Amino acid sequence: MSAPAAAATEVPVLRPLRWWDVERVLPLERLLFPDDPWSAELFWSELGQGATRHYVLAERAGEVVGYAGLAAPAGDGDVQTLAVAPAAQGRGVGGLLLRELLREAGARGCAAVLLEVRADNRPALALYARHGFERVGVRRGYYAGGVDAVVMRRRRPA
Repeated sequence: MSAPAAAATEVPVLRPLRWWDVERVLPLERLLFPDDPWSAELFWSELGQGATRHYVLAERAGEVVGYAGLAAPAGDGDVQTLAVAPAAQGRGVGGLLLRELLREAGARGCAAVLLEVRADNRPALALYARHGFERVGVRRGYYAGGVDAVVMRRRRPA
């Protein structure tokens, strides 16, 4: 197996996302969410929330292959973001990131975890359904371009 092929099959390493990682995730953010990407300032604001947030970075062979964030100030948790690099999609990275957020939500005593996902993002909808999320509502025109958001919830995250 060649080195690039071996690297593509390595399990990504998860670690806390830090302020100095923001410049590394911005290109991926802009690529995946071209209509409404988070700014560096929004990432920094989220990271500055301290104990109420849990952000993780997935790296493989030194490259960012994904990131995700959870807000859990009290009660329920909320998936703030979950992003996987195109080359890593369909390889389990999204599930790895989501399981980490659910583990953290459980450790924090969250009764449920909520999220919004674009109604036209079939791979993400399937990922969340595989991990026990159920559709609980729709926010009409929530995303840029008037795309609806599907609101999903998973009870007992851990």
